[in-house]
Amino acid sequence: MADVVPLTATHGDALVRFTAELPEGDRTFIREDVADAAVVRGWAAGSPGVHRWVAVDGGRVLGYVAVLRLPGWSDHVGEVRLVVAPAGRGAGLGQQLARHAMVQALEAGLTKLVVEVVADQAAALALFSGLGFTGEALLVDHIRDREGRLRDLMVLAHHVGDTWAGMQAVGLTDTLGTP
Repeated sequence: MADVVPLTATHGDALVRFTAELPEGDRTFIREDVADAAVVRGWAAGSPGVHRWVAVDGGRVLGYVAVLRLPGWSDHVGEVRLVVAPAGRGAGLGQQLARHAMVQALEAGLTKLVVEVVADQAAALALFSGLGFTGEALLVDHIRDREGRLRDLMVLAHHVGDTWAGMQAVGLTDTLGTP
C-alpha cells in the first residue's frame, strides 16, 4: 500500500509525471490545466487554505487528494478533490486518500466536506457514498468535457462534524486515538 504524505515541493517532478500519465478522460474533470507543469508545480509549492497530500510508492505518485477551505461565510466547508492513477485503482487507494482527507479536515476545524463528481462516474459516487457523503445537488449540463459534450455534475456532502460528534458520544474517538 502507498504512503499518504503531505504534498511538498520535493514531489513536484513526480506529481507532474502523475498528471501527465492520467488518461485524457480523467484530466477532463480536473478544474485546473494539469497539462501545464507550472500549474502542477504550483500545487506542490502550496497555497493558503489548501491542504494537499499524495500517495507515494517508491517515489512514484499514485494518488492525489486536496481539501480546499471555502472562503468567507462558508469557511467551515472544505471541497475535496481526489484523483488516483489507473495503476492505483481497485486496491482501496482512493478510499485511503479520502479517509485521510476527512480526518485532516476535522483536525483543521472543518465541519462539512463537499465533493463534485461527474454523474456518470459510478466508482467515484460509490466511493464517496460509502464514506457517508450524500447528494446535495444535481447540476444538469453543468460541465463540458474535452469533446464538447455537456455532462451532469453531482455535489455530494458530508457533515463531518455531526459524524465526529456521534463517534465521540460512543467512545470511538478514544479507541481511534484521534481528537
